Amino acid sequence: MINVTGLSKRYGTNLAVKDVNFNIEKGEIIGFLGPNGAGKSTIMNILTGYLSMTQGQVLIDGYDITEYPEEAKKRIGYLPEIPPLYTDMKVREFINFIYDLKKVKFPKKAHVDEVLKLVKIDNVQNRLIKNLSKGYRQRVGFASALVGNPDVLILDEPTVGLDPKQIIEIRNLISKLGKNHTIILSSHILSEIQAVCQRVIIINRGKIIADDTAKNLSAKLSSERSIVARIMCDESTMLETLKTINGVKSVTSLGSMEKGSFDFLIEPDDDADIRADVFDRVVSMGKKMLSFKDNTMSLEQVFLRLTEADDDELERLLGTTADKETKSEGDEE
Repeated sequence: MINVTGLSKRYGTNLAVKDVNFNIEKGEIIGFLGPNGAGKSTIMNILTGYLSMTQGQVLIDGYDITEYPEEAKKRIGYLPEIPPLYTDMKVREFINFIYDLKKVKFPKKAHVDEVLKLVKIDNVQNRLIKNLSKGYRQRVGFASALVGNPDVLILDEPTVGLDPKQIIEIRNLISKLGKNHTIILSSHILSEIQAVCQRVIIINRGKIIADDTAKNLSAKLSSERSIVARIMCDESTMLETLKTINGVKSVTSLGSMEKGSFDFLIEPDDDADIRADVFDRVVSMGKKMLSFKDNTMSLEQVFLRLTEADDDELERLLGTTADKETKSEGDEE
């Protein structure tokens, strides 16, 4: 359904996206992840046809987005993080406008009724958009992306501004739509990605560093007998202390998950069992160990680990050869 080959994008002297390749099959729900500035939004905007590429090819259902933009865009529904809405219009009036703009061929009233009901805004269809809450405005944006029943849905932070109940409803809607649509979902709420996506693509520094299921990525990164320790301590002091323990290969702080404490991902050399030594060292410092467990990494931990790794470490962690960054003349140092 979506085929991306050799995709690059340059802004002046900055190569923001570097030779990106990936394929997404019909009916897949893909989590598209990356830290701020990684090139994620640039790629999403190229996929939707809003932004031109410097080189490469993007096919949407076999149609080249550059050569056949109208046919390609006809198959895409896009929900940006901040939906572009005409706030002086009523909800139904706006969705009717989008229907006309997209030149949809379905029976108008029945199709608009279906879309409004699907995202649960039929109860506010006669209200002005400017008088709606942020959550309801987000739903109106979602409805506009669904108009025309596109094959591909590209959703950028679709649950921003929604309350917990609405987030669950949208998550269920995405899962339901995934049965008949190809979905690319970008979100900073990684538990949300893990709940609905069959596969994740992680991009960093303009290139793809991982493309696999969250389960497989976790298994690959958790296979080194690493442990996660939650310790009440000073973060920087404990980080340096843990690194000095015999048999410890590396230590990464995972941040504070509980007030007054920090989580540390501790990886051993080869198959060394470092549990007793780590525990004894923490106790000898007079610090409290709140939890201590073998590491099965969450998607948040996988994301943090991979986006902080250099190319050589990515190769070791994932067992694949990462594309080495090459600097051409004019690239930023």
